[in-house]
Order: sequence, then structure tokens, then C-alpha cells
Amino acid sequence: MFDRLTAYLDSIRARDPAPRSRAEIFLYPGVWALGFHRLAHWLFVGELYFLARAVNHTARWLTAIDIHPGAKIGRNFFIDHGFTVIGETAEIGDDVTIYQNVTLGGTNPSTGVGGKRHPTLCSGVVIGSGAQVLGPIEVGEGAKVGANSVVTKDVAPQSTVVGIPAKAVPVDAVHYSPGFVPYGTPCGEDCDPARVRLAELEDEIDKLRNEVAELRARRQPAPKVKSA
Repeated sequence: MFDRLTAYLDSIRARDPAPRSRAEIFLYPGVWALGFHRLAHWLFVGELYFLARAVNHTARWLTAIDIHPGAKIGRNFFIDHGFTVIGETAEIGDDVTIYQNVTLGGTNPSTGVGGKRHPTLCSGVVIGSGAQVLGPIEVGEGAKVGANSVVTKDVAPQSTVVGIPAKAVPVDAVHYSPGFVPYGTPCGEDCDPARVRLAELEDEIDKLRNEVAELRARRQPAPKVKSA
């Protein structure tokens, strides 16, 4: 038990440079919210729904984090800062990191399978602050969702998506931070897919203009030489 707790706290320190000790991490609202959720989920599985909801509401009041008791959460889950909402049928794998103001929201149950209406986050996923991940979709293992993105479709494993709606980033997302990208958002590069595509199109247009200019120059008739 103590070893598991130590491993959990160390996993948070590996993702957050702010705490100077394990004890400091105990003050994090995300840690408290997860602890309350473990109890609420145990009550929910035991069909003690009212008690599970009571624990859930107490946790939300204390931490500003709302995790439905029915959500399934794996090991080493870390909510940095808080103000997060996680729905009933959400499923979260191991070593997942979520930043503030994130919603794992549901859609109409008819769009899912067997009432599944919230996202599934596979292991190693990073969700940036303000992101909205909606519907019974899957965010693949090791994928990253940039800050303020809106995700409504599946995300491929090991990819990085940004924007509204979220699209894959066409640049190397770990060029400055190997192994972990804070907030799931690559920095130092233009990572807006639409803007990058526009830049590519502008480059293609410039090349075409140069080719057209060369063709016109070749087709120009040679100047006539006047005889003496």
C-alpha cells in the first residue's frame, strides 16, 4: 500500500516540477479528488448510488473537480490544478495527465454502444488545459490533445491534435521536451494545422508562378535582326 502510494506521488513529480517534496503533493486538489473518487466508485459498483453521489458532491465542493462515481480510472492518474469534469461512462487508462478546465463530456447515448457516451483515454494520454473531449470516442495510447482543443473524433495513438475541431499536428511535437509535452501543446513551432496548410499552399503558388514566368520567357519570340 505504502509502495503504491509512493509510486503514485513520484509519478506526479515526474510530470510536475513544482512540488519540492512528496508531502507537498498531498495538498493538490487532483490527488484529493482521485482519493474521493476511489471511494465513490467502490460505492457505485456496490449499487449504493446515493452514497456514491454524496461522496462525489463532497469532493466537488472541496476540490472543484467533478468525477462521476461511474467513471473508470487506472493507475497514476493526475489532474493538474483542477476545475475538471469527467462523465459517468468515461474510461481512463494508466499514467494519464489532465490539466485544468478539461471536460470529458457525453453525447446522446444513441451515438455510442450500450449507453457509452463519454470518451476513453488510453494509457499515457495528455490533455491540455481547456480541452473539450466529447462523445464515445477513443484517444489512443500516448496521444496528446493541445490546450483549448475540441475533440469529437478518435485520436490516433502517439499523435498530437490541436484546434477546433482538433486535427493532427504536422510538426514534431516533442522537439523540445522528449518523453513528455506539458499541456499536450507543442511550443516553438507553428502547430496550427490550418495555418501550416496555408503556408504550404502559398509556397506551392510561388513555385507555380516562377514556373509560369519561365515558360512565358521561353515562348517570347526572338527579337528580329534588321539587315544592313
